[in-house]
Amino acid sequence: MTSTSRIAETDIPLSEQDRHPLMSESDINTILLNGAQISLTKLKRAGSFNARLYYYAEIGVYLEVTLSRGAGISDATREELEAIHKEATHIHMDANKLLNILEE
Repeated sequence: MTSTSRIAETDIPLSEQDRHPLMSESDINTILLNGAQISLTKLKRAGSFNARLYYYAEIGVYLEVTLSRGAGISDATREELEAIHKEATHIHMDANKLLNILEE
């Protein structure tokens, strides 16, 4: 019974088949947190002002996405991203201070 509808689906080219991947709420939370953690790690290793600024901005984007209501983003994710952003701010600012001291 289901095999006939499955066969019918495979006869249709992929471009014409309905593609509606669904993400659960926990998936979007995991993606946001993992992305921010990766950016924070890269920020810590960045060797130039421009690289640090880029990764800091990435973290800011992840945090801003959490402000979207109705997207399934949990309060725990939002709080953790705020903590990551705060840490990134301190890292970025401390590196800038050090850079300014070395330039003087």
